[in-house]
Amino acid sequence: MTEIINDIYEIFPLLLHQFREAIGNSTLLAISVILIFGYIFGKLAEKFKLPIVTGYIIAGIILGESIGKIIELKVVHSLRPITQVALGLIALAIGGEFTQAKMKSLGKKIFVITILQIIFTFFITALFLTIFGLDFKFALILGTIATATAPAATIAIIQGLRARGKFIDYLYGLVALDDAGSVILFAVVFAFVGIFLPQVNGNASAFSMILYSFLEIILSIIIGIAVGYILHKITHKKQNTSEIMIISLGIIFAIISLAHKINISPLITNIVIGATLVNLSVRNQRISQILGKMTPPIYAAFFTIAGTELQLGIFSNPNIIFLGIVFVIARALGKYSGVYMGAAITKVGASSKKYLGFCMLPQAGVSLGLILLIQSSPVIANSTPEIQALAINMVNIVIFSVFVNELVGPVLSKWAIVNGAKLNSYNM
Repeated sequence: MTEIINDIYEIFPLLLHQFREAIGNSTLLAISVILIFGYIFGKLAEKFKLPIVTGYIIAGIILGESIGKIIELKVVHSLRPITQVALGLIALAIGGEFTQAKMKSLGKKIFVITILQIIFTFFITALFLTIFGLDFKFALILGTIATATAPAATIAIIQGLRARGKFIDYLYGLVALDDAGSVILFAVVFAFVGIFLPQVNGNASAFSMILYSFLEIILSIIIGIAVGYILHKITHKKQNTSEIMIISLGIIFAIISLAHKINISPLITNIVIGATLVNLSVRNQRISQILGKMTPPIYAAFFTIAGTELQLGIFSNPNIIFLGIVFVIARALGKYSGVYMGAAITKVGASSKKYLGFCMLPQAGVSLGLILLIQSSPVIANSTPEIQALAINMVNIVIFSVFVNELVGPVLSKWAIVNGAKLNSYNM
């Protein structure tokens, strides 16, 4: 028996090494492993009454370089198209909720709630980080990044629960407007802070950064409207669902690729496409319904891949852990209090005031994108080594926050959606 155990100990590392090499040489095998592990841990999460999204993320962490080292980062990078497609479909689903009738009843209220929660999150996070020792300029930048929310986890939970009602309508509107507001605030604050960093001529770069950000959003909206109209014209009279799926996917894939090529927001573009479609004709809702049949495996792959990118090594730095905890707590306080205040002012109802803020805690793509943009920015690259070191610390603080919020956020979101949608029928 001892000899058998020893043989297993000797053979297992060799088999694992060969398995890793096979995955590294085969994208299909990597996707297969991701889907199977995602499914297993998704089912385990459901057994423990956790959101299935949390199970996917845990599966990714186990597969990633932090623990199992089964999926290497170079493999993860080769799977970027899956994450892009998932975000595109999620954005399209969000946009499909922006019907003209809903916007008339929700528009001003959602705008007020969004603005207040962004302001509260920005100031509270920046204040807390400054009090606990972070340089004020970098605290301001992290404050803007804290305002961003990951819509993917929330939308996946909504669709999984098949939740409906005004509470859900408010939530759709809030997550859609939040990232656009976050990007604008980030552009303005980062440009302002760049003026005061050493070895940087801030006047031209500040103006150009602000202008570029506004042009990016405007161009995203224009392209979204145009593509939505074209897709409507092509599919409106078609009856065959297979044809509609093929045409829609082809156009959406092309737009996602184009958005990355010309540096516009694929998230905003696809939200606008969805909104344009649903407002041109109610019949266009079938596009989201048809594409919705494809989302389970794409969501499973998306969140499992996201989990593989979370590095546990950041937990070895006490300073990063401390500031990361401050960041997580301050962000949660800002999100909840901002939404609560906005809901109270707009009188949207007891369920929204009590539960909506909990749905804004998940954090991922946009936050990571903004912090990596800072790291690669000429404003930082041309600055002093001390500033560059602080920028690296900022990256680690945000990664820590994403790690925590991607595990805890979906759990709180599911709880809030279940209770908010339930109370909605009585209090709205």
